[in-house]
Amino acid sequence: MDLDVESFVRDGYVAVRGALDAATAAACREMIWAVLRERGVRKDDPVTWPPLAHIDSLGGGLFDAAAVSPALAAAYDELIGPGRWTPRVYAGGAIVVRFPSQDRANAGYHVEGSYDGPGGYWVNVRSRARGLLALLLLSDVGPDDAPARLVCGSHLYVPEFLAPYGEAGTSADREFWRPSVLCRPVAHATGKAGDVFLCHPFVVHTATWPHRGTAPRMIAQPAVHVRDGFALDGPDPSPVARAIVAGLAMAKRS
Repeated sequence: MDLDVESFVRDGYVAVRGALDAATAAACREMIWAVLRERGVRKDDPVTWPPLAHIDSLGGGLFDAAAVSPALAAAYDELIGPGRWTPRVYAGGAIVVRFPSQDRANAGYHVEGSYDGPGGYWVNVRSRARGLLALLLLSDVGPDDAPARLVCGSHLYVPEFLAPYGEAGTSADREFWRPSVLCRPVAHATGKAGDVFLCHPFVVHTATWPHRGTAPRMIAQPAVHVRDGFALDGPDPSPVARAIVAGLAMAKRS
């Protein structure tokens, strides 16, 4: 697999096309529809479709196996380091379905939290616990299907805001960027079912709206956990750590 590591360090994400085969993605969709049917949401009746549905009950089995497909495991090795990421990636507990709707449906720029802290998820400058954010496209996602929006290079501006909080870190609900960061170029997580976007844990991103498409957009967005966070004093060669160190150096120069 030819992973563009330098673009990951620069932009904060890389796409792994065809990381899941079509049959696996289709089987995942059917399992999602089975859960939705229990909630009264029917595939053949758009009147029953809500703007948004979260599913956290499909852990184990197919979903978790999909999240460590050979292509993805190789990518985790390259971006985090062999033996450093925890082998279970809980994809079935982090499913988001967005249905065609004009509703904003829980959208807003943010950085993902990494670990439990007072009042919710927290994050620190070494990215304790979280190695990557994975966006597994389980359905085809086009520009009209409310794709996730990634602010390119935003992960380089986050470390300077996190550094003063030290090892303890702080709530991930804070804004860790200057408003001008949101003026940077953006990328959208679009592609075929089975494509996966691997994102730096500090990349600023948001859901988009409205969903102008005709079919639900189904993705899983699990954390890929790292055992001990990342070292920032030089010995950590992983691309995730390199980007954090580059961000801290950029802040000192500015």
